[in-house]
Amino acid sequence: MSNNLAVLHALDTAKTQWYHVTAIVIAGMGFFTDAYDLFCISTVSKLLGRLYYYDPVKGHPGKLPTGVNNFVIGVALFGTLTGQLVFGWLGDKLGRKKVYGITLILMVICAICSGLSFGSSAKSVITTLCFFRFWLGFGIGGDYPLSATIMSEYANKKTRGAFIAAVFAMQGVGIVFAGLVSMTLSRIFLGKYPAKSFKEDPVFSTQPEADYLWRIVLMLGALPALLTYYWRMKMPETGRYTALIEGNAKQAAIDMGRVLDIEIQADSDKLSQFKASNDYSLLSKEFFRRHGLHLIGTTTTWFLLDIAFYSQNLTQKDIFPAMGLTHKADAVNALREMFETSRAMFIVALLGTFPGYWFTVFFIEKIGRFRIQLIGFFMMSVFMLILSVKYDYLKSNNKYLFATLYALTFFFANFGPNSTTFVLPAELFPTRLRSTCHAISAASGKAGAMVGAFGVQTYTLNGTSKLIKKALMILAFTNMLGFCFTFLVTETKGRSLEEISGEDGGQNETQMTSKPQMTRQGSHRETI
Repeated sequence: MSNNLAVLHALDTAKTQWYHVTAIVIAGMGFFTDAYDLFCISTVSKLLGRLYYYDPVKGHPGKLPTGVNNFVIGVALFGTLTGQLVFGWLGDKLGRKKVYGITLILMVICAICSGLSFGSSAKSVITTLCFFRFWLGFGIGGDYPLSATIMSEYANKKTRGAFIAAVFAMQGVGIVFAGLVSMTLSRIFLGKYPAKSFKEDPVFSTQPEADYLWRIVLMLGALPALLTYYWRMKMPETGRYTALIEGNAKQAAIDMGRVLDIEIQADSDKLSQFKASNDYSLLSKEFFRRHGLHLIGTTTTWFLLDIAFYSQNLTQKDIFPAMGLTHKADAVNALREMFETSRAMFIVALLGTFPGYWFTVFFIEKIGRFRIQLIGFFMMSVFMLILSVKYDYLKSNNKYLFATLYALTFFFANFGPNSTTFVLPAELFPTRLRSTCHAISAASGKAGAMVGAFGVQTYTLNGTSKLIKKALMILAFTNMLGFCFTFLVTETKGRSLEEISGEDGGQNETQMTSKPQMTRQGSHRETI
């Protein structure tokens, strides 16, 4: 397009290169750590219950008290929410690159420290764990807006959606990896330290060595993030931020030329027109006129999705015995319980969760974000409605159909709104506010996660089928609301970021139909 900067045109039309693949892995490490930590904490909390909260009077294995359990889960979610808002804002103010390394260092340090304890009493162990889980969440939260923004600003317009979705799909890799790690390590420990079941020996069924196991599992979450730190530091600032926000078209052309292995002209004379059509703040009338509905759309859909997504994990305890994957707590020892739970979660993740992420990566540029989100919300609603209405019948008469329907809701969450609510806010908003708007949308999602983890959990805690049915009915309704609010966002497939956000002067739609596409002679010269 004639009114586009050469550096932006080069980014939009660049062929997919090895550099894009490395950028996906580097940017995806935060999500890997996020998923790894979320996955492990559910198996670890069972072990902590046995190790630190066993009461001989009660006659059943130790269990984290509800308040403590909620605090362990909630503190990480709250950390993520605050991290999203703080780093999202900083990403627009200081630049993506400047704050990108801080989030990773924070994740590495806090993942290692969450395996340490200052003291040996139950209170000191849980307090230390919660303190570092808050800051781990804070670092992970920062990675949401920064990774999405960096990937969207690096990618070309034909494969941008697939690349951003692939960054998010690293969550799926993290889940599978976490399953493998906790399953393998608990099996090794079990082989070395066998013990009788709780029924046979209430005291020694909890192996003292298990106190090392949960620490090792949590600490290993730091490893992948640590390995990618060097490459993350070598990534240059995105060309869009350097050119459009810092106003340095020359530096942007040098940086992106090096990355894409082509020569790009600086094009400084065009910068003023970009800056003129972009000089408005988040709270201005101009922003609300241009992007208000989009922001309402991205925040509400992410909020509604996460209510369902985080609640789904809470009904797993009903699924596993139904599928015959786990035994009752008193029929096994502590390490055996951890092994069985992580094995069951690994199977569900591998068959239900993992494929959904990659379906989105492969189909997002064919079907489009908008349709995938609509289909995902609708199918989740349908499956949850069936599970709600037929809960008792399925649980007692048709366990495999029960497990299949449950896995399908996970599949359509990931081949659906869980991926697209991450992609869309990285594309719909202007460069000046992209990271902040993504952060607001993501933080809204984490607020939904809290509603799911604490609000909906009150229905599922005591496990009565009447309350679980009610919870599933509520979730079917929230998914339908998500379906409706999806109509506030627009399709972004195949368009440049400046065209979507109106940064190219806002006449882009008419220009595309009335004028043939042309580039100013010499505006960019390929040398590959």
